[in-house]
Amino acid sequence: MERAHSLLLNEEACSQLAEHQRAEFVFEWLSHLKKLLPAADRADIKQNQRRLVDQLSSVLIGSPGPPTRWVLAHCLALLYRLGDPVPASLLVERCNDIIRSKDDSPSGLPTRLAAVACLGSLYEQLGRMLVGSFRETLANLLKAMKSAESQGRYEIMLSMERILRGLGVSAVPCHRDVYKAARACLTDRSMAVRCAAAKCLLELQREAVFLWTTELENVATLCFRAFEGSNYDVRVAVAKLLGTLLATAVEPRQPAGTTPRQGGRSRSSLEEVMDLLWGGFLRGGAGFLRASGDMLKGTSSVSKDVRIGVTQACVVLVSTLGGSWLEGNLPALLSLLMELASHGRATQTPADAAVTRRCVSFILRSSLGSLLSEKAQTNAAKQLCLAVAAQKRSRVSAADVSASQHVLVCCLLELGSLVQGLGSTAAPLLTDSTLLDTVISVLLHPVASARLAAAWCLRCVAMAMPSQCSLLLERCAERLAALKSSPEAVAGYGAAVAAVVAGVQQCPLGIPHTKGKVVLGLAEDLLRSATQNSRISLQRTQAGWLLVSALITLGPAVVEHHLPRLLLLWRCVFPPSLREQEMELRRGDYFTWQVTLEGRAGALCGQCVCVCVLPALLRSYGSSVRCWSVVYRLRVYELLALLPPDTYQGDTFGVVMNQLVSDLSGQDNLNQPCSELTLLPPLCNHDDLLLVGPALLDTDHRYIEEQLLGSSVGGASLDHDPFSLCASGLEAPAPLPPAVALTAAAVRLFGVVFPHIITFSCSPPPPPPPQHQVSTRGSLGPEELRVPALSLLLGALESESRLLRCLAAEGLSRLLQLVGEPLITACVSRLKTARDAATRSGHALALAALQRHTGGISSPQNLNTCLGVLFTLSQDNTSPEVQTWSLHALSLVVDLSGGLYRCHAEASFTLVLRLLLAAPPTHPEVHHSLGRCLHALITSLGPDLQALHPDLADVGSAVAGLRSSCLVGCGVMQASPDCLVQAEAISCLQQLHMFSPPHVNLACLVPALCVNLCSSYLCLRRAVVACLRQLAQREALEVSEHAVALVKDLSVCADVTIKEVGLEGALFTLLDRESDPGLRRDIQETLVHMMASSATTGKLGHWLKLCKDVLSASAGGFSDAESGRDDDSSVFRARSESGGPFTALRWATRRFAMECVCRIVAQCESADPAHFDMALAQERRLHESTDFLVLHLGDLVRMAFMAATDHSDQLRLAGLQTLLVIIRRFSAIPEPEFPGHVILEQYQANVGAALRPAFTADAPPDVTAKACQVCSAWIASGVVSDLRDLRRVHQLLASSLAKIQAGKDTSSHLYNEAAATMETLAVLKAWAEVYIVAVQRSKQKESSPAPANEGSGSGSGGAGLLKLVQSDLSTLSRLWLAALQDYALLTLPQEYASQLPAAGGSFYTAETVNQARAHYSSSWAPILHATSLWLHSTGFVMSEDGPANLSRPATPTSMGQHGSVGGAKSPEDVSSDRLHLILGISVEFLCSPHSEDQMENITSCLRALQALLDVSWPRAKVGNDQALSVELLSVLHRLMVTREAAAVQLAVLDLVRQIVTAAQEHVKEKRHSAEVDDGAAEKETLPEFGEGRDTGGLIPGRSLVFAALELCLCVLLRKLPQLSPRLAGSSCSGNVPRTTPSLHKHTHVFLLQVVSRCYQLLASVFQAQSAVAVPYIQALGPHLVRHLQVLNQTPPQQRLHPELLLQQTRDYTQSCPQLAAILLPILISFLLDENTLGSAPAASRSLHEAALKDLMRLGPQHSAVFRSLMASSPHLKARLEAAVRGNQESLSAKSSSNTPTASSKSSPSITLKTNFL
Repeated sequence: MERAHSLLLNEEACSQLAEHQRAEFVFEWLSHLKKLLPAADRADIKQNQRRLVDQLSSVLIGSPGPPTRWVLAHCLALLYRLGDPVPASLLVERCNDIIRSKDDSPSGLPTRLAAVACLGSLYEQLGRMLVGSFRETLANLLKAMKSAESQGRYEIMLSMERILRGLGVSAVPCHRDVYKAARACLTDRSMAVRCAAAKCLLELQREAVFLWTTELENVATLCFRAFEGSNYDVRVAVAKLLGTLLATAVEPRQPAGTTPRQGGRSRSSLEEVMDLLWGGFLRGGAGFLRASGDMLKGTSSVSKDVRIGVTQACVVLVSTLGGSWLEGNLPALLSLLMELASHGRATQTPADAAVTRRCVSFILRSSLGSLLSEKAQTNAAKQLCLAVAAQKRSRVSAADVSASQHVLVCCLLELGSLVQGLGSTAAPLLTDSTLLDTVISVLLHPVASARLAAAWCLRCVAMAMPSQCSLLLERCAERLAALKSSPEAVAGYGAAVAAVVAGVQQCPLGIPHTKGKVVLGLAEDLLRSATQNSRISLQRTQAGWLLVSALITLGPAVVEHHLPRLLLLWRCVFPPSLREQEMELRRGDYFTWQVTLEGRAGALCGQCVCVCVLPALLRSYGSSVRCWSVVYRLRVYELLALLPPDTYQGDTFGVVMNQLVSDLSGQDNLNQPCSELTLLPPLCNHDDLLLVGPALLDTDHRYIEEQLLGSSVGGASLDHDPFSLCASGLEAPAPLPPAVALTAAAVRLFGVVFPHIITFSCSPPPPPPPQHQVSTRGSLGPEELRVPALSLLLGALESESRLLRCLAAEGLSRLLQLVGEPLITACVSRLKTARDAATRSGHALALAALQRHTGGISSPQNLNTCLGVLFTLSQDNTSPEVQTWSLHALSLVVDLSGGLYRCHAEASFTLVLRLLLAAPPTHPEVHHSLGRCLHALITSLGPDLQALHPDLADVGSAVAGLRSSCLVGCGVMQASPDCLVQAEAISCLQQLHMFSPPHVNLACLVPALCVNLCSSYLCLRRAVVACLRQLAQREALEVSEHAVALVKDLSVCADVTIKEVGLEGALFTLLDRESDPGLRRDIQETLVHMMASSATTGKLGHWLKLCKDVLSASAGGFSDAESGRDDDSSVFRARSESGGPFTALRWATRRFAMECVCRIVAQCESADPAHFDMALAQERRLHESTDFLVLHLGDLVRMAFMAATDHSDQLRLAGLQTLLVIIRRFSAIPEPEFPGHVILEQYQANVGAALRPAFTADAPPDVTAKACQVCSAWIASGVVSDLRDLRRVHQLLASSLAKIQAGKDTSSHLYNEAAATMETLAVLKAWAEVYIVAVQRSKQKESSPAPANEGSGSGSGGAGLLKLVQSDLSTLSRLWLAALQDYALLTLPQEYASQLPAAGGSFYTAETVNQARAHYSSSWAPILHATSLWLHSTGFVMSEDGPANLSRPATPTSMGQHGSVGGAKSPEDVSSDRLHLILGISVEFLCSPHSEDQMENITSCLRALQALLDVSWPRAKVGNDQALSVELLSVLHRLMVTREAAAVQLAVLDLVRQIVTAAQEHVKEKRHSAEVDDGAAEKETLPEFGEGRDTGGLIPGRSLVFAALELCLCVLLRKLPQLSPRLAGSSCSGNVPRTTPSLHKHTHVFLLQVVSRCYQLLASVFQAQSAVAVPYIQALGPHLVRHLQVLNQTPPQQRLHPELLLQQTRDYTQSCPQLAAILLPILISFLLDENTLGSAPAASRSLHEAALKDLMRLGPQHSAVFRSLMASSPHLKARLEAAVRGNQESLSAKSSSNTPTASSKSSPSITLKTNFL
């Protein structure tokens, strides 16, 4: 295709190609020409213009396909615009001639369509230059349209749209003619023509004022008619037209006087345009007579298509007018919407009422939820409350009551959605009780739907603001108990209580456990009193079981405590035996059975029974109990479907089957509607659902488009099933009518029990309808069931229902796993004989789907058979449906074939491209399937699409051809006007980029993605963002640059351009507008990838500014509650309105911005160190343009402050987390301008102001817990240097401590007890961390003298901070010990669960034990460390106010009391309990620390043990218990092996030292005691103490010495494995000798090597520069000298390398000559005289020689010192002289003994030469 990339068409190359390749070549040339012409020189264009016109004209008359003719038209218009425009009129005449021609040949139609397209592009590009021929052209097009087929009408409408766009005002004289033509096309039978006509009229209304003035009513009626029988695309296009016209009528774009008056008014009021819309909603597009007749009959002829289209038009109207207009006109709009909701014609039947309510709710959600800021949404919520209150006041007659219910439902559902979206920012709505009072008052409404809507609204309030959950529950429960005699009150308040309780599952903080007891008590009371008053029996029964169902949603932790009472309720509602059941049938009236069935249906929400009584009841009471029996059977079927069929086999199975047959095929149920679109889609394969049409796709209008899926089924509504209030979703549930739901449940149950019919029943199986059979997915059981199942599926494969065909294909593919019949052959045979489209399409899909569940296509023969059939069917252009299904089947075959398909890839690409270039645009479903085929082909080739090795030229050219085909196919689909096809194109390009990135042109792709970023089609937005997410992972910088450079003026969403905020800002805006969870997740991931690629590589400032702008874009500003009390908070006081590029972003978007800030900080940690070094950053900033994070510290603190003081609790948590990150990362960075200070000091007032709101009385527990963590980090950081400043944060912690001390007696518990546990432990953990830091600073201050200028009270370190903590330490110590005791109990194994206190612990209750474990796990380590430090400070001396009995857990209200029930323990016992508590927790954790455990927990444990063993009393306890000491050493040994951190290993060694010291002290104490007891005279008879005794034996596993040596050996070998060649390269723990003699031997050898290495290391240090060596000499010199002094008394066999030690002394004296006087006597003491030299051991002789050698060297060097020493010490002189004499004698003896040896060697002998052994 490279030959096609030229200005002129390479005709020679084109002529050499085949016909199908020629079309591809021409399209590629035209696509390249379209990009080349704008960049080419005008002179070159004019020079080649004539030749280009000739070539393009030849293409024009060559029957081009739709994509080719569109690109051709654009290139011709572009050529004339950039070149010489004069000859353009000749081309216009030629195109008109082609259109007038009567050529009926196959090539004539494409040529005429190309001429029409060329006319549209010419007028669009050249505009008024061709105005002279406009009338003639328009007349020609209008004349041609009269006889044109659908493709011609479609193309003419598109051409007229372009002509109007190009001519503008110049086309005004012909606007009426265009309008008349478009009117006819707007109701065309072809959906594509309707869409094109709507686009033409949309362009026409820009200049044609009459459309939105005099003709507005006619156009509206025309649009209503266009909605009838329309598809989704038509409804979107026509709704856009109608909504835009109405918006222009309300707010004209230009004064009416600017154009000639065309009669009528120039402006319409909102009421007038809404009357037009509501007229269409109520009457449709019918005439007056038909509408009047329907009104008289009491029926409605308005289709759902029209009503949904009108709804979409209303949304377009409000969206076009904008959010500002909506804020000002909201009351009027609400009044008009409520008027529609209460209109009698819109709510004639329950189904109509449900559709109307859905439509009104969609309008409210799309306008209030999308267009308004959070502040405006708050005002809208108030307006909705006023509307609800007005309906409450206006209820007079029964008709008013009936009408008001629909208004109330719409208002309350939208109010709930608004509050739920606002979250905790909706708190201002509850400052007064208006909202809650208004909603609660609706609970007494006489209509159930209004009551249930109010209950759901209260649930939304509880989910948005968890603090209101308990309050609402108490309020409604009180009213329910007080108004038990009112049916409406029982039903309404019961539903409210159930809804609020069910909403708790969405609130992590929960409600108190006691509320569950209250709910169950209410339920029991209602159920017991149901029979007392027949007037309210039904309501009490339903409300009671509704409360039970809501209670069950609280989870097993709550239900298990109430299970006996629940089982009793369930047992009482059902007959205990069959005899009682038969007796029930003989007594009671229909009302009794109504109540009974209602109760049993409610009980079935948690139980399951048989249905054998239903036939007898229906025979006895008929329709009186029918509706209750429907609900009862529905519950039975739903629950039986969840149970294994063998649980109800036998007689029960027959009863169930008989009832199923009756419900599915009985005479009474034949006319019962059941929408197949409700039941069947979940059973189909997801890929096949695309064939059903866009009705099943996720769209922005899915909420109302679902109403079309029901066909004759009534609309879904909350009042159909009150128990749906207990659902777990966030959106308001909409259950189907009971009869429809019953049919669906019966079908599902039949699919479960069908395979067991032969097994469980003796009667032959009833023949089910196809829908029932295809729902079977499991085993079909006996052989007798397979034949009818196969016949049913094959019959359904030829159904007219597309959905049923898809389901049959899926069923056959699963059945193929069970049967051995050749189904593929059967499908091929049927395709050869079938002629109707349904049969051919169904079997074509089955042909591919049969391979789906059998491992794919592995046989080339099967593949060839499938391809031969599918290739033929896909080219059948007489049936677009067959083409669509066969192409979809082909895509499945490609996916299922894998690598086997590669040999067919080229032929498939040829087919797909030929169809893409030839398929008419009026059938977009064909293009959808072609897109899926292309995607499958790209996936099949995979990495083969990359550039191959240059040696493989043939293969490389073939791959290049396939890759070029991929790009051409993607280009064709990108140019399609259908959004789904464009989405497929983007997906294909994304797949191609995955396998071959260099061949995807980002310069073209990225702008196309940005253009569609805010498309009105959800599928296209998803494809765009998914592609951007992938691109951002590889080329984030390039994507951002292309977006800014090539889409400079593109407007994204609302008033935000990419030029201003970049692609990143546009994605933030899109994130704020989107509600689809998957799309939001993709947007966030895209932003994260872009940030990871560029935040630390030059765009740091851009990202921080972007996050700051996003965070500042709040319409409401921030809390001013603290401004009067703290002047420091004014530093970061936020403005009420944002001045940045964003306006009024929601809290979720701003929270994500804060998360991005934390990610940026984390990324900078692994990047340049200058990000966290102010001096280095400032220095480098002077020489380079790099940006550093530390330079933006002020912005970081400002963003954290703004988020931490926001109204949204979630945003506050994110702000506090960011503040915590800032403190941890920047606290140690010094301030270069102020030595001795850190850069965070200047923000200490702001940190305090940000923390203060989290400690208010109404702050949620999770916010307070996070704030406590920040407080402790701030104090521990050491940033604050003044104690008075530190008290600000200290006071916050002190207030939280006072809060948790108060317990539940003084504070209202709004949340679950686990939330109180979380908050309490967070406070205790924070105090523990502060105390640890205070003790450490105090020790540091004691060890180092304070500066002279430091005041006594200004320092935060040392005694200052410790003094602050000391005041609360007595209280804290008790709480810490109680928390540790709780943690110790909670970590017990499951088999010891019975030992847990029945009432719970100090800070947790028995009901919340599982939730509490997580909170204790995250808090225990600092508390343990702090407790050990406190015990260390007290010396284990029990204070007077300490707890008397720690074995009994304290309650939260008695944790500070002193008394105990079991009597006080002695101080010794209390101290022992404390010691063993800390030892037990530490040992249990250190035995098996999990990999996910933080290293801080391990360090805290070790430091806690160190603090304990620093005290004499616990050290004596440990030393006295050798088993405990050995166990501790074993645990430390394991920890040393599994943890490589140096800090951990040093702490372990220090603990080992302390344990050994404790044992030594114990031995000394025993020896001293024995000496004292036995007397000094008998010391020689005292027994041996310590290990080994007189034998020296050590027992592994029991010996402390052995365990300590083993650990030391392991440490040394891990650090210096070369010390022991035997153990090097293997695990030290696995090769440690286990026997005592072997250990002694290895230890001695090992220690010799260790000492040798130590001496060598000292030698290298002592020989270093004096600045390095002198400190070491001063520190180690005394130790070396002492070692030398005792060396002479050491037995020779135990001396460890004395020569190396002497080497250190040489270096020592060289560095310090003054010490020669000390060393010389030591050296003389090593000398031997002549008498002992000969018999001395080798070690002594070696030491003698080394010392004598050093004396000979040092004597001359220090002669004065030497002479003085000899004169003053005669004994040393005598020893030296004797040693010299002995040395001389030894040398003489050696010389005499060597002489004969030399002579003997000089006389060689044969023996010596030959004896080589």
